[in-house]
Amino acid sequence: MLEVSSEIISGDEVANPAFHGGPDRVLCFYPVEHYFKWKKEYGIQLLSPAFGENLTVSGMTEDTVCIGDQFQIGSVVAEVSQGRYPCATINRHTGIDQLLGRIIETGFTGYFMRIIQAGTINAADPIKRIKRVSSVSVADIHHTFFHNRSDGESIRRILDLEPLAEDWKKKFRKLSERAGS
Repeated sequence: MLEVSSEIISGDEVANPAFHGGPDRVLCFYPVEHYFKWKKEYGIQLLSPAFGENLTVSGMTEDTVCIGDQFQIGSVVAEVSQGRYPCATINRHTGIDQLLGRIIETGFTGYFMRIIQAGTINAADPIKRIKRVSSVSVADIHHTFFHNRSDGESIRRILDLEPLAEDWKKKFRKLSERAGS
């Protein structure tokens, strides 16, 4: 059982609070489908939570989950706030030197949620989307930031997303300034 507050999961220590945790990054999700892809590609069975996720989920990939989507999980209501910004720690953690590059290439980053309603989550609790406020997926944001940085229209659309984490808004404001948007 996870006890989830608006800023932390009880007993879940964050190793590097400068880049992990905080109110926009309380819950980390990673799709189980990606584990199958990495196993096929690298011939290694990674064990969950190889990507530091709190919940390994099925049917909730980055292209189907949108910024601002709210989900009921147990008594918790959580809102998608951002995709993960991958770093080289994943290479060291998994022993796969090329994994970071492949994560950036594929967009298989996982994503974070902020907490709207604190509570508890049990392993058997279903995850039910209860609200959708945008059509901008986690994959859309990843693609724009890493692969299409000069797309002013997409950058503006992303900056208009109120539920987007402030850290990512700063990244996109810088892109907007560079793109002259």
